[in-house]
Amino acid sequence: MTMQSPSFPVPNALELLCARYAERLPGQLEDLNGPAHGTVDLPLHVVWSGRRSYGLEQPRSRMGLYRAVLAEGQRQDLIDFLNRDLLIEQWPVLRTLISRPIRDVWEAAFPELTTAKAATAA
Repeated sequence: MTMQSPSFPVPNALELLCARYAERLPGQLEDLNGPAHGTVDLPLHVVWSGRRSYGLEQPRSRMGLYRAVLAEGQRQDLIDFLNRDLLIEQWPVLRTLISRPIRDVWEAAFPELTTAKAATAA
């Protein structure tokens, strides 16, 4: 008589990534109190190679900062380096530059991002 091990559903890679990003989310967008102006230097645990300094006045530089922090930052990094108003303002473009798991998790948690997307498309 052979014993069968219980059957547990195995999450796929997309589900695992989404869970990883969901764990990092701030409680609310209002928690994002990062700077809106100036230069931001990201720590090595967020950007371990390449560019680490970003000017918030330049849209491409700001977009690069937000992409890096959304992809690699921990919850406190999101709170410290992202600014709620800037995130909402640039979300319609930013959402096309980040991975699907990040986009899906953020839009599911914060419907106001989807509203921003719809408002700019109109």
